[in-house]
Amino acid sequence: MNAYTLYTKTPIARLFFRAALPGSVSMLASALYQLIDGVFVGRFLGETPFAALNLAMPFVIINFAVADLVGVGSSVPISICLGKKQDKMANNIFSCACLLIVVSGLFMGVLLYAAAPRLMEAMGADGEFAALAVQYLRVYAVCSPVTTIVFAVDNYLRICGKVRESMLLNLLMSALSCGLEFLFLYVFGFGIWGAALATCLGMCVCALLALFAFARGNMQLRFCKPRFSGPMLRQIFAAGSPNFLNNIAGRLTSILMNLLLVRFGGEAAVSVYGVLMYVEGFVLPLLYGMCDSLQPAVGCNWGARKFRRVRAIEIYCFSASGLLSVGAAAILFLCPGAIGRLFLGGENAALLSETANALRLFGLGFLVRWFSFAAQSFMLSVEKPGYASAISVSTAFFFPLLLIAALWRLALTGLWLNYAGTALLAALLSAGILLRFRKQNPQMRRNGTPPDAA
Repeated sequence: MNAYTLYTKTPIARLFFRAALPGSVSMLASALYQLIDGVFVGRFLGETPFAALNLAMPFVIINFAVADLVGVGSSVPISICLGKKQDKMANNIFSCACLLIVVSGLFMGVLLYAAAPRLMEAMGADGEFAALAVQYLRVYAVCSPVTTIVFAVDNYLRICGKVRESMLLNLLMSALSCGLEFLFLYVFGFGIWGAALATCLGMCVCALLALFAFARGNMQLRFCKPRFSGPMLRQIFAAGSPNFLNNIAGRLTSILMNLLLVRFGGEAAVSVYGVLMYVEGFVLPLLYGMCDSLQPAVGCNWGARKFRRVRAIEIYCFSASGLLSVGAAAILFLCPGAIGRLFLGGENAALLSETANALRLFGLGFLVRWFSFAAQSFMLSVEKPGYASAISVSTAFFFPLLLIAALWRLALTGLWLNYAGTALLAALLSAGILLRFRKQNPQMRRNGTPPDAA
């Protein structure tokens, strides 16, 4: 079964489980590894390396955000081209995108390696704290030309209908990274650089395996001689800009939060915030796994003008995202102490108490965070990057910045509440955007689909 048949002919319920479930399993494996990564560093290396990892992480994600700009940005037009049965155009976008990602990875790697000490100094870190953060960031910088393409090729596998292969690749990457990190930190006694190296080696192996699969020429997407054009590049950057802006704005917010955390609570506050980010890094990938796995299906049906199927797929997407997110909020409210001890041990009672309080306040955000997440994914799938960008940048930067100012007097408590307030504002914005989109696209209304679009 080729990708077009899979996404446009399979019954919706079966399609959801065939696409979204493996996507969620893939992201669950990735999220579990990120969780284990934090536990390993916190338990094997201590509080200072754990804080250093979280100080460097925003810059690591910025590096991957540049590759995601192209990877996500190319996935949307590729899916729509396949829906229109324009295979040659899809292959050209695919080939150009892969080349762009490798070149951008090389450029960003050189830049981050050179700038790492100054970046940590600008964050207010010094001594061992700064040195460990520099070590961690520089390992990612060296591996950047190979590692940054791994998430893009995962998208391309799903576009080709290879959902199972995508899931297996993610499971392998998480298992390799986890096994190598345990070996490097616990058995060999490496420092924080060993944690970064383990992750990068896992990514490199899986990126090369995926590229080899495409190079064999058996996929629906195939490498061809890349032919760049202005309209194609604008299409890629427009479609990828919401995710890119979300990543960049989110990391700028994280950098600002770290500066304030150092001011209000020092290294301990950075550690608490690190636990919150690991929790977010566990839940959001599951949401992303569902929504992102359905993007090729939505894009393909949108290109084929099968609007009833688009609407039906999104009902499943929004409903499942809501159930998952509310469940996460319940766990955070009921078990904050156990989650804190998982990362920080049980020796520092004051730190654990602050972590439990922060987790409860932070968890309130998951009650509504799912709505803006699913809405942004839908806007991307139907080539509405302006709407998606408005949601992503507001969620990642403008709303948090507004709430930092509004809750300034609450100091650390205000920072812990920031996520919940941002999620509520983002949900309200997303609801307004969806209503506007519905008015502009009557074919998406229940009774507004043309007879030939079902």
